[in-house]
Amino acid sequence: MKIAIGADHAGFELKEALVGFLRSEGHEVLDLGTHSPDPVDYPPVCADVARTVAGGVAHAGILLGGSGQGEQITANKVRGIRAALCNDLYTARLSREHNDANVLTIGARIVAPTLAKEIVRLWLATPFEGGRHVRRIDQIAQIERGER
Repeated sequence: MKIAIGADHAGFELKEALVGFLRSEGHEVLDLGTHSPDPVDYPPVCADVARTVAGGVAHAGILLGGSGQGEQITANKVRGIRAALCNDLYTARLSREHNDANVLTIGARIVAPTLAKEIVRLWLATPFEGGRHVRRIDQIAQIERGER
């Protein structure tokens, strides 16, 4: 699977760990930055990852920041993105099963690298359930179209 990944300075170390982890799991990784622990604004990085996923260049995206909240908010501004903040396994699974999330955000100051790898592995492996959830995803898309 091709995965776009990005982080701000707070998420840089976790991003580096996850890039290696993802590659070891056989994924192709598009590292869209940041490439150092120097302070950087997160919105441009998040937009790049989200646009890469929305444009079909990557199958999924992962964003890392201090809390992951700003990353989730920013990614969700891009049409077609359903970014989910998942700092535990339960929300990671449900974000895929029920919401067909295509971007995962994690708080690097909240989640240890070992748990982050488990979250990423589960999130990538969990399929969308479809069924009753399709109607809701369609309603979200309809709201999104009306807001633009």
